[in-house]
Amino acid sequence: MSEQSEWPDGQYPERPVERHKGPVVLRRDRRDQGSTTDQRLLDSRGPSDWVHTDPWRVLRIQAEFVEGFGALAEVPRAVTVFGSARTKRDNPEYELGRKIGGALANAGFAVMTGGGPGAMEAVNRGAAEAGGFSVGLGIELPFEQGLNPWVDLGVNFRYFFARKTMFIKYSQAFICLPGGFGTLDELFEALTLVQTKKVTKFPVVLFGSDYWGGLYEWIKNSVLAEGKISPHDLDLLHVTDDIDDAVRVVQESYQAWEDTH
Repeated sequence: MSEQSEWPDGQYPERPVERHKGPVVLRRDRRDQGSTTDQRLLDSRGPSDWVHTDPWRVLRIQAEFVEGFGALAEVPRAVTVFGSARTKRDNPEYELGRKIGGALANAGFAVMTGGGPGAMEAVNRGAAEAGGFSVGLGIELPFEQGLNPWVDLGVNFRYFFARKTMFIKYSQAFICLPGGFGTLDELFEALTLVQTKKVTKFPVVLFGSDYWGGLYEWIKNSVLAEGKISPHDLDLLHVTDDIDDAVRVVQESYQAWEDTH
């Protein structure tokens, strides 16, 4: 039903009495007679439940973005490397992470990780040992994790989406070592943003063909084969087992980005 047909003869009800709370308009039964915003601000008495309300969370979210933007604004060109927090130090993947971190540092890139243990620690360690800039963006989790000791610049976040924004905004590429749900989450987030052209010239490298090969083949033989993605979308992924090849992909993409800016 159109708006005009709801009322006979084109008649509309009179504008109801309303109350304004900042940008919010309250009418009829929603027009409470409670205290004003500044009254609540200045009145220090009462319960502290208000710090857990959604409007207050918005301020925390805003603060996370401000803090993240401020801390990372001066970070030079960077590459984010993801991988499992469960990778043990005696696992060959740990040594691989160290080598990748060192290779990226030697190529002139800062290295960003989730700042945790395992593969993330290995990459931060490799970058630090090579004299590079090692960045860790941590996240508040139910279990204690903390930033690894090889992080030069660390920022801890409450919210995953704020942290994800920092990874995308301040890095020129993603390299994914073998990892779990967190790595997969970041991988597909990046692919979606590139596919929809929210970010450009952003390569995603899957390091380890034995680990990632099955996923790549499934995307190719199922997702692409059924027309759920376009053929060129598959080109957004680069699977490799060679560190020099991974660095080359990152360098070529960064050069292409520079040429267009």
